[in-house]
Amino acid sequence: MWSYIIRNLFYSILIIIGVLTVTFCLLYIIPGDPARMMLGQRADVASVEAVREELGLNKPIYVQYAKFMVNAFQGDLGRSYSSNRQVVQTILQKLPATALLSFSALFISSIIGVLIGIISATKQYTFTDNASMLFALFGISFPQFAFGLVMAWLFGHILKWFPISGYINEGWQYLILPMLTLALRPLAITARITRSSMLDVMSQDYVRTAKAKGLSNYMVIFKHTLRNALNPVITTISASLAATLGGVFFIEYIFNWPGIGLLAIDAIFKLDFPMIQGTVLFSAIIFVVINFFVDIIYAYLDPKVKLS
Repeated sequence: MWSYIIRNLFYSILIIIGVLTVTFCLLYIIPGDPARMMLGQRADVASVEAVREELGLNKPIYVQYAKFMVNAFQGDLGRSYSSNRQVVQTILQKLPATALLSFSALFISSIIGVLIGIISATKQYTFTDNASMLFALFGISFPQFAFGLVMAWLFGHILKWFPISGYINEGWQYLILPMLTLALRPLAITARITRSSMLDVMSQDYVRTAKAKGLSNYMVIFKHTLRNALNPVITTISASLAATLGGVFFIEYIFNWPGIGLLAIDAIFKLDFPMIQGTVLFSAIIFVVINFFVDIIYAYLDPKVKLS
C-alpha cells in the first residue's frame, strides 16, 4: 500500500511541475507586453524598460523559468498587474466562495445522482427508468453555461424566485441557481454510471443467491449490490470534480459569484498574467490533490487494484 501511495505522490508532483511549466509559458503565448499593460499604451520606452527590469522580463527565459519555479514552490506567485496585490493572498480570499459553490454542487450531484441511478436500475425499462435516463441525457448534452443563462432568465428574471447575482452573505437564496447549474452535468453522469454499475452487479450469482434466501430488497440493494457497485461511481465522482472546477469559471461569471473563477475571467480580460497563472495553477493543484486521495480510497475499496 505504501509503495502505491509513494508512486502516486511522485506522479502528482510531476503533474504539478508540468502545470507550473505550462502556466509559465502563458506569459509568452498570450500576446501583449506585461510592462506596457501595467503602465498603459502611452508610457515612454524608458519607463517600460524600467518595469521590465523590475519584473525580470529582460533576463534570459531559462533564468525567468528557474526563478518562477523556485518562487512557486515557496508559495510566491508574484503580484497582480492590475491590483498590485499578492496573487496567493488574493486567491486565498476568493477560495471560500469557490469551495462553497463547488463542493455543494458536487455533494448535491453525488447524492441525487446515486439515488436516481439506484431507482432507475431497480425499475429497469419502466417509465421511471426511461424518464430518469432521458433527464440524464439532457444533463450531459446541454452546455452548462447555456443552462446557467436559462436558469438565470427563467427563475431569476421571469419568475423572480431567486436572485440572479450575489453572494451567500446576502442570503442562502443566492447559492441556489449557481449550485443547481453547476450540479446538472455531474449529477447526470453519476446517475447513468450508477445505473449501469448496479445492473451489472445485480446480474451476478451472489445477488441472485441473496434474493433466493429471502432477504429484503433493502438488504439486497444496499448491502450486497450498492457496495460492490460503488467503485465506478467513486471514479465518476472524482472525474466530476474536473468538470466542476472547469464549469465553475463560467458559472461564477454568469451569476457574479465572487470566487476564483470570476477572478480568473477578470484577469483574462485585463491580461493580468500573474493572476491568470495563479488561478490556473491553484485549480490544477486542487484537482491533483483530490484525485490523489480518491486513488487511495479506490485502491482501498477495490482489492482487485494492484498496489505494487
